[in-house]
Amino acid sequence: MALLINNKCINCDMCDPECPNQAINFGQKIYEIDPDKCTECVGHYDTPTCVSVCPIDCIKPDPNRQESLEQLAEKYLHLTNQA
Repeated sequence: MALLINNKCINCDMCDPECPNQAINFGQKIYEIDPDKCTECVGHYDTPTCVSVCPIDCIKPDPNRQESLEQLAEKYLHLTNQA
């Protein structure tokens, strides 16, 4: 599933530069993750780098965007023009 930044975000700027898919951008009040670009780092890293660098643990799975590992891999291929 795609990831979601919850309202505990303190806008520390740690997650944005870590995203290999450029899925993280500053929203109206906090950083937001574009679910169409988020692959949970599948195809790039073993674990989501944004989660690894978040100092307050505010990046969680998005319950409205449940995707299998295969779907995330497909999205990665599409985003990197390998599909």
